[in-house]
Amino acid sequence: MRIARFGKDRVGVVLDDGVHDVTPLLKALPAHRHPFPRHDALIANLRKLGLARAAAKSRPLRVAKFLSPVANPGKIMAAPVNYTKHLEEVLKDKGIHHGNLISEIHKAGIFLKASSSVVGPGEGVRLVHTDRRNDHEVELAVVIGKRGRNIAAADALGHVAGYCIGLDMTIRGPEERSFRKSPDSYTVLGPWLVTADEIPDPGALDLRILVNGTVRQEANTRDLILGVPQLIAWASSFYSLHPGDVLLTGTPQGVGPVKPGDVMEATIARIGTMRVEVGAA
Repeated sequence: MRIARFGKDRVGVVLDDGVHDVTPLLKALPAHRHPFPRHDALIANLRKLGLARAAAKSRPLRVAKFLSPVANPGKIMAAPVNYTKHLEEVLKDKGIHHGNLISEIHKAGIFLKASSSVVGPGEGVRLVHTDRRNDHEVELAVVIGKRGRNIAAADALGHVAGYCIGLDMTIRGPEERSFRKSPDSYTVLGPWLVTADEIPDPGALDLRILVNGTVRQEANTRDLILGVPQLIAWASSFYSLHPGDVLLTGTPQGVGPVKPGDVMEATIARIGTMRVEVGAA
């Protein structure tokens, strides 16, 4: 099942004939009062809502403005240098590393991005500090569906709600990663959430990104140094994971700069394609 947020916070199921608005079914979500939960209520209750049975009127995909499929991620976890060829290009290019200490993921660890940086493809990226290099980084994004702590790798996929495409936008410079990757709109998630049952093996997905029609990055998730189960296990050994938390699995080689006016088109097999316009803040 493909679940999307679109328009003015509408929720829909994406089928071949378009996106079917199922927003009325959200009335069945539990009501919360302060203190509010640390998870995304929709993601936590996906299996209970029966969205797949909805038969609402559809609208064409081309006219829908897609938002992030996760409205309230508790945290965005990101895996740095998780492709060997990307590690090699980072070490070689001063325009990327800026003198920062670059280590393989086993030494670098997982870092956090501000949840306020999340947007959907229909909202676009708005660059800040345009006097500096701003790069695209396409990644498989994993959305956690069930709370867990110290999750074994063998059990990790059972904690996944689904997958979407992620863009980990980055300002190059000497500052710490999280700071340079957390401006508003620097985490793009979309175009929708594909539930985990439709992607039994997240370690065999082609992914790529085009900028203005030219291929920049192209790889397969089988090239990940740490795969999805290992990343979930590692992250959960440090953090409690909650429904709606997002794990960005790392980007392959070919990262490059974008500028206002550019158009990015990111694709991951079995998920889809999202078109993202680049502007200035």
